Amino acid sequence: MSERLWYLKSCDLFQQLSAEQLADLESRCRVRKYPRSTPIYLPADHADGVLLLAAGRVKIGSFTEEGKQTILAFIEPGELFGELSLMGTQEREEYAEAVEKSTIILIPNAAVQQLLAEHPSVSMGVTKLFGLRRQRVERRLKYLLFRSNRERLVHLLIELAEQYGKQTPEGVELRIKLSHQDLASIVGSTRETVTVVLGELQAEGLLKLGRRKIILTDLPQLSASVNVTMPTLSRAQT
Repeated sequence: MSERLWYLKSCDLFQQLSAEQLADLESRCRVRKYPRSTPIYLPADHADGVLLLAAGRVKIGSFTEEGKQTILAFIEPGELFGELSLMGTQEREEYAEAVEKSTIILIPNAAVQQLLAEHPSVSMGVTKLFGLRRQRVERRLKYLLFRSNRERLVHLLIELAEQYGKQTPEGVELRIKLSHQDLASIVGSTRETVTVVLGELQAEGLLKLGRRKIILTDLPQLSASVNVTMPTLSRAQT
């Protein structure tokens, strides 16, 4: 089995395709590897297809007119991104960057459009993808607009715990390496403010800090402090 075909079969969206359909899709795809911290695409780049992350991790973000960076999402292996090209967008509106060494498969828009027309399951999966991404962004925007710096950061830590948290004897460790600047770029704050708030939370015994490592030592109390339900950790992370 070729590398491209193996990666396509591992994507939930394409698991219902026949062997012939997968082979046809594979023949139309391109694979490229990106070193860590390398741009995959930039705003205004030509949007010629959707991308499947085969290995590594990617961040999606944008820049304000003042040049300030905002991180919108992290993409994990098996997930699609750049999906706005399916809506007829000719240029990328955000940027994508490899957070780790990453393998990307570019799937041309024409190939995806054909699958959408022929396979209701693929169409439903893409619709669900749009919905989940929009829900995540809207939830984050609500916190950016109406919450304090501390509340925004705590809410983000809880969100990260749900997606990346692993239960350890010390607490819930976030299995994603984020700098204070990364956290600030996600919650719309400054690195200095994030550092101060993290220090306060550590002094209160709610978390422990290491080198680009965070352990939430009292997740129930953190959740209660912002009036959200304590997240359920993914089975794969527990």
